[in-house]
Amino acid sequence: MEISPIARLLLEGRYLLPGETPAGLFSRVADAVGGTARSREFFSLLSALLFLPNSPTLMNAGTSAGQLSACFVLPMEDTLEGIFGTLGHMALIHQSGGGTGFSFSLLRPRGDAVNGVTGAATGPVSFMRVFDAATGAVRQGGRRRGANMGVLAASHPDIEEFVTAKQEGGLSNFNISVGVDERFFRCLATGKEYDLINPRDGSVWKSVDAGSLWRLIAASACISGEPGVLFLDEINRQNTTPHLGRIEATNPCGEQPLYPYESCNLGSVNLARCVRQHDLDEDLLITVVRCGVDFLDAVIDANRFPLPEIRERTLATRKIGLGVMGFAEALIRLGIPYESEEALRFAGSLMEHIEEMARERSEEIGKEIGSFPAIEGSIFSGEMRNATVTTIAPTGSIHLIAGTTSGIEPVFSFAYDRTIDGRPVSIVSDLVAGFLPRTAGGKDVAEHVRRHGTVAGLPLDDHARDLFRTATEIAPEHHVRMQAAFQKHVDNAVSKTVNLPQSATVDEIACVFSLAHDLGCKGTTVYRYRSRPDQIFSLGCDVCLIDG
Repeated sequence: MEISPIARLLLEGRYLLPGETPAGLFSRVADAVGGTARSREFFSLLSALLFLPNSPTLMNAGTSAGQLSACFVLPMEDTLEGIFGTLGHMALIHQSGGGTGFSFSLLRPRGDAVNGVTGAATGPVSFMRVFDAATGAVRQGGRRRGANMGVLAASHPDIEEFVTAKQEGGLSNFNISVGVDERFFRCLATGKEYDLINPRDGSVWKSVDAGSLWRLIAASACISGEPGVLFLDEINRQNTTPHLGRIEATNPCGEQPLYPYESCNLGSVNLARCVRQHDLDEDLLITVVRCGVDFLDAVIDANRFPLPEIRERTLATRKIGLGVMGFAEALIRLGIPYESEEALRFAGSLMEHIEEMARERSEEIGKEIGSFPAIEGSIFSGEMRNATVTTIAPTGSIHLIAGTTSGIEPVFSFAYDRTIDGRPVSIVSDLVAGFLPRTAGGKDVAEHVRRHGTVAGLPLDDHARDLFRTATEIAPEHHVRMQAAFQKHVDNAVSKTVNLPQSATVDEIACVFSLAHDLGCKGTTVYRYRSRPDQIFSLGCDVCLIDG
């Protein structure tokens, strides 16, 4: 088992039980999920680092906690009883290791009437701060900080306060996203004013210039990386179970749209390990995808749900989210530059193949042991075990365990500093030593990359420079086109951050958001380098641990 120093540090800090080894962890998880029939097969899959499930499954499978899902959405009703009931449910989910998403769009605006008293309502942002404070008091599964997604419809009267909320401090346990509808984009295109509507009674609270609101969203994202944008109409156009209602919120990273009280299990195929001798091993990929679907479906039945409402809603749709990690590393191993038309074609073809294989396996399981109960009225005419089968997650921790690149992101930096469980570490990718010469123009290549995180400035040929281009060196438009290439063949959504250089402008960010909408993405997020003091990664490093 190839466990890197960084992976071992992460496992020891968050995942391993007292006295447990990495092999013991994978055995524990495989036994709990697969039982006697499948445990050996699942152990082989996990220990080879070909596939890993979301963190709560790794942490809790085979323990007394037993809560294995990462993604939840909870309701947010416009009553104090409903709001604080949801607050208690959030605490239970965070305690078990999950993350939560909420739409605050039904809450009446600041200054609205409460029990006939004008000006009594404090608005959605005030309640978000209550949820944020409570989250800070409960660590996810006792091992990591809780995470939330707060969504507010662009048509809500408090949208401007929401958009700028994180600039004022606080909300450190929230990601925030604006839910943008097609009415907004029609107003933006025609220059018409956009009505902000009180959700309590449907009255027009005020009207704003759509262009000014769009620029405010982009300006705030330029300053702090937030808010992101969710295209709720596109999410619901692609909803596989439209008869169950409209989806209004997602999990904390935006890749999993869910109904209130619904949960989902995620897992990712390690694409880098499916590349053998500079070619994609199709047979291995098929095996991993099919086994990954089996694993994630089995997680649903092995799961210990934190609330009866979540159990009922989750079992009705049996949603799973099989995705990928190591995409950027796979491209390098295949000799395909991330910023190329070839990479876009490969991404689309690859994800189409994965989607087809995953759907096929879900259909087979449906025929064998039954379809998801809510299939009547869904988009499916035949048997299907799971209402959704694919999701592209950010793989924030599991890609480090697997020793590869995160999700479908390009390499942020080939050498960087980050903090793992309070301990600062420095990492240098072994891809540099594996694919580049030791010296170039008299310069030590590894030393240059260690200091700068990039090959820029080295006298390399064009192909090498293109192959090792980092996230901020890739055109923003190409980031979005890559996300769209994957989204076309993903049931749920795609977690993707458009990394921008420090010099990026508000207009450039507004263009990124508009392009993501035009290309059929379900949402997107930007991050301008150095726009936050608590930035996780820093380019270049000092004393480095070698990692994949």
